[in-house]
Amino acid sequence: MPPTLVHRLEYAALRVFSGALSLLNVRRASRAAGAFTELGYSPLGIRRGVTERQIAAAFPEWSAKKVEDVARESYRNLGRVAIEATLLSRGTATDVLDLFGPSPTWSVVEGPLAKGRGVILVAGHLGNWELSGAYVAARGVPVHPIARGMSNPLSDAYFRRTRERLGMHIMHDQEAVRRVPRVLRDGHAVGFLSDQATVGLASTFVPFFGRPAKTPRGAAVFALRGNYPVVMIHAVRQPDGLYEFIAEEIPVTHTGDRERDVDGVMLRFSQALERMVRKYPGQYFWQHRRWKHQPDDTPPELREP
Repeated sequence: MPPTLVHRLEYAALRVFSGALSLLNVRRASRAAGAFTELGYSPLGIRRGVTERQIAAAFPEWSAKKVEDVARESYRNLGRVAIEATLLSRGTATDVLDLFGPSPTWSVVEGPLAKGRGVILVAGHLGNWELSGAYVAARGVPVHPIARGMSNPLSDAYFRRTRERLGMHIMHDQEAVRRVPRVLRDGHAVGFLSDQATVGLASTFVPFFGRPAKTPRGAAVFALRGNYPVVMIHAVRQPDGLYEFIAEEIPVTHTGDRERDVDGVMLRFSQALERMVRKYPGQYFWQHRRWKHQPDDTPPELREP
């Protein structure tokens, strides 16, 4: 369908925003974008209630002030995610790497690839999820993230161009069944964002902060079909302003019960992601309703907050 007037206005605002910040260097633009998106928390209050309720449910021991502080940081993080990848896409792989400090866990990704094996990368919306894939590409690894099309075709094409300029080879989710096995056989990496329930994607329910959350299972399915390793990756911001690329292998078990094994992989991913969120709570995408979809028999105390 052709873009609507609303689509065109949204896209124009996006280009004006990114164009204005492109006059700054990446670090200054990141700070400016963070300050701008914090306005979504206050005074605008965009999804503020959702954000605060989910943080409070995940960390019931926290004071209201602590919840507010983490919520504000989460809004600032959204701004950084939005602008950093856009600006870095106009530079080189070196520009991407310059935004990162040392990565002691890089070998977790590099090991299987050095043996000619494909690897499945999974991530949550933590830190700068755009830069995690860009970092892998900047290290010389062919990486193919799976992206779901946006409702605004102009913005969708814009972000696809941005990601591809960062060295990533984007495939839409409708292409995944056909393309992923070939990419993995070629010894490349495939990337999945696996912490958001999406209509039409095969999913399972696994606990996240103790509450059942609908979780896409595609990464586990492809791993088990082809016996490929699964590695969780994130680019998380450190106090010095640099990012650290963190990789952790998610065990894949083969018991002969395929459904159980798939669920087991996604459970271990959710547990690993929760550990990371506990360490970097202000860098998680709390604005998304993570527990929106739950089993019908979920007890009242574990329902969406």
